Amino acid sequence: MFDVVVIGGGPAGATAAEDLARSGKKVAIIDREGRVKPCGGAIPPRLIEDFLIPDEQLVAKVTTARMISPTGRQVDIPIENGFVGMVDRKDFDPFLRQRARQAGAHSITGTYLRIERDLGQTNVIYRDKTTGEERTLPTRLIIGADGARSKVAKSEVPGGDKIPYVIAYHEIIEAPTASALYDPLRCDVIYDGTISPDFYGWVFPHGKSTSVGMGTGIEGIDLKKATADLRTASGLNECKTIRREGAPIPLKPMDRWDNGRDVILAGDAAGVVAPSSGEGIYYAMLSGRVAATAACTFLASGRVKDFLLARKLFMREHKSVFKVLGAMQNAYYRDDDRRERFVSLCHDVDVQKLTFEAYMNKRLIKARPMAHLKIGLKNLAHLTRLVSANHI
Repeated sequence: MFDVVVIGGGPAGATAAEDLARSGKKVAIIDREGRVKPCGGAIPPRLIEDFLIPDEQLVAKVTTARMISPTGRQVDIPIENGFVGMVDRKDFDPFLRQRARQAGAHSITGTYLRIERDLGQTNVIYRDKTTGEERTLPTRLIIGADGARSKVAKSEVPGGDKIPYVIAYHEIIEAPTASALYDPLRCDVIYDGTISPDFYGWVFPHGKSTSVGMGTGIEGIDLKKATADLRTASGLNECKTIRREGAPIPLKPMDRWDNGRDVILAGDAAGVVAPSSGEGIYYAMLSGRVAATAACTFLASGRVKDFLLARKLFMREHKSVFKVLGAMQNAYYRDDDRRERFVSLCHDVDVQKLTFEAYMNKRLIKARPMAHLKIGLKNLAHLTRLVSANHI
């Protein structure tokens, strides 16, 4: 009998399992292993600090972000007094799972099949990877961290089958030598409808390799062709391709993260990827942590209402950030004219400073009211076309 079975061993599931094990709970983590999620790999300083990420996990330290508009306008935003760490999910996720095992979590390699309940007993049924046999894990509680299109969410939590998402695709290539087009210390974000009509493309350095990709929520878009076009435009079409990966990325936190009985969701299964940026690693790990907190509270009290603690703790700190980012995506990602205006707005020093302070520290900055007012007026001017998209 386990206190908690965690389904999924990505950043959310591995973090939840580690926290639970360190709290003295008997926890098992089921993961398929071998699958690498497509991800730019950016992690802010707050994640590194909050989750004690060692320096050797960082394959690069980015000091500049470059925004590129549909007409080729480039805005370089320096990351002052710090850096954004880059990780490769091929190595980062196994590191997190190993850390959970070292904390005492029981690790199982297999495929989650279903949840069965009999005479008040909850059982997780999975297929063992080695033997191919179905096996049963009795447990008091389940944390579903099995990603976007979560089987746990679909079968257990209202709304779990209706999470909006984009499809992300990227190619990991051998990094080229530094040039006018490529800087190993710079992330390029490409807002161009020919690459992605509703999201963006990216070129993110990973040390010896580079992630090149894009995302879209529109059906029928040829993701591989768009990425090939992006590689050509970025001077990367001759670089050797190491691997290709694609997966759905949710863009809205679910209204409910539990079934009021024995299941709590975390990570992509709960929809916790930031709109506009598509950033997910920090929010996934935080959701795993608050899910573990809610689980420990329930195990101590026996009150199912304590499941609500996971979403409450998360949204208390990040609801405003998600709301602002969602509004920005809805306002500026509609067409190339608006994308051009968005990149133009990024020229503003106040926009740059407030944006990166919020990104690095994961909270909206409220200490500069005049800067917020100034940005709001500029934003309104662009959206109402009172100024030209070329206005700086």
